[in-house]
Amino acid sequence: MKLLNVSGSPHVHGNESIKRIMWDVNIALLPIFIVSLIFFGLDALFVSLVSVFCCILFQWVIEKFLLKQPATITDGSAVITGLLLAFNVPSNLPLWIVAIGAFVAIAIGKMTFGGLGKNPFNPALVGRVFLLISFPVQMTTWPKANAVFDMVGATAATDATTGATPLALIKEAVKAGDMTALQGLPDYWTLLVGQHGGSLGEVSAIAILIGGIYLLCRRVISWHIPVSFILTTFVFAAILHLANPTTYIAPLYHVLCGGLLLGAVFMATDMVTSPMSKSGQLVFGIGCGLLTVIIRTWGAYPEGVSFAILLMNAVTPLINKGFKPKRFAK
Repeated sequence: MKLLNVSGSPHVHGNESIKRIMWDVNIALLPIFIVSLIFFGLDALFVSLVSVFCCILFQWVIEKFLLKQPATITDGSAVITGLLLAFNVPSNLPLWIVAIGAFVAIAIGKMTFGGLGKNPFNPALVGRVFLLISFPVQMTTWPKANAVFDMVGATAATDATTGATPLALIKEAVKAGDMTALQGLPDYWTLLVGQHGGSLGEVSAIAILIGGIYLLCRRVISWHIPVSFILTTFVFAAILHLANPTTYIAPLYHVLCGGLLLGAVFMATDMVTSPMSKSGQLVFGIGCGLLTVIIRTWGAYPEGVSFAILLMNAVTPLINKGFKPKRFAK
């Protein structure tokens, strides 16, 4: 009895491969990397290089000596994890802490489950959340963006002027009941360009959108998760703002502040940890948006994107089961 019928040649071949997709993502991250260098100087370069190097090194060591399988470090996935981890930390983070984050991201977030394609959670976010919980002071001490690119006389991370992120200022103002502190918040143009405090990869909305457009044009990602994530955040935040504008910030500020755009474009869209069907991806994005606003508004942390994506990563298998596409001819 024949269980499989294979048609005769010619067959249609696609040019997609894991390596091509991974390096496309790395190319899309370049605008963010360039902006981080412009605003944070040598510190951004050192954090990024250490993060990428350690991710590659730890993956090679684990594959070579523990899993005893051929190394896959040339596929670009470890580079993505290193860059995304670097983009989720402040530029003045001590490099030894960056190395610890890289180890957690690769060894626990990725290779423990068997490597690329088998990890249930986004590795970079696993590393970032571990660092946030383990080193809360260092992970929430933000240098101010100075828009100075001086490779010779760049300010050392230990001497840089620090300040709160816009989301942290909002959180403190709401908690203290003193909304006058919000008068010093950056305007929308500043949020678009990136000259404000925050993680390396979250300061410039324009750089993130350029990378996102590239990924869409290359068909590495689809619009379903980013649009549903961003739109849900905007609508939920708008409802809260309309109900009480003195307590809840404007919805566009929610979108442009913090790591929402970076998370929506580069981390929530991870093929391994997000749903397969288009309808499932919409549900995933909606869940991320709702959780982000809930955590930002009522949670202990001013930012909620990382936690929201990881929580939705956990329910991705359930979403895949509940939103299966119809089988052919059914």
